[in-house]
Amino acid sequence: MAVPSWLERLRAASKTALVQDGKRKIHYLFEDGKEMAEEYDMKTSQLVSRKWREKNTLGGSGKWQVEVGEPTSPLLGALESELIKESSSNPVFVRKDTLSSFQWRIRNLPYPKEVYSVSVEQEQRCCVIRTTNKKYYKKFSIPDLDRYQLPLDTAALSFTHANNTLIITYQKPKEILAAEEQLQKELKKIKAANNGDGDCKTQ
Repeated sequence: MAVPSWLERLRAASKTALVQDGKRKIHYLFEDGKEMAEEYDMKTSQLVSRKWREKNTLGGSGKWQVEVGEPTSPLLGALESELIKESSSNPVFVRKDTLSSFQWRIRNLPYPKEVYSVSVEQEQRCCVIRTTNKKYYKKFSIPDLDRYQLPLDTAALSFTHANNTLIITYQKPKEILAAEEQLQKELKKIKAANNGDGDCKTQ
């Protein structure tokens, strides 16, 4: 059965935890040298961010790639930040999950809801956003489903549009909900380095 394999990788990874600013931060180091960093809200156990990093060709640490949460903006010089401002109306694609669903928000999309269509491409294992006015097109995968080797389900996908933002929701399958619940129990047992707030004792 495919589902435990990702959970087993998480269990086998070397993990450290830190409690800071009301968040539980978990750092994973996998056997292949890849790193994953996650942040969870302490009150709700909601995933706030997930980033990945792997070694570059010279064996040093590469840049963090954001999977969930706001993209990290590099510190820009005054000149560069002036240039960046011109494109501030470009669509911004961000993943922000809820406890029961994967969710993506695309800001700066002013067109009405009827312009958009969101579909599942089974063979390519991705979702596709199209617009009838040909102004926006985007393909994106759901890495969580790939890691658990689960099929994409058209019925789980829905979208809405408000305040110039397209919000796409994909209901988490029961296998992932069960695995996440199991993982949360294990993460809470990790002794966390305490930043002065929260209960961090191992259970």
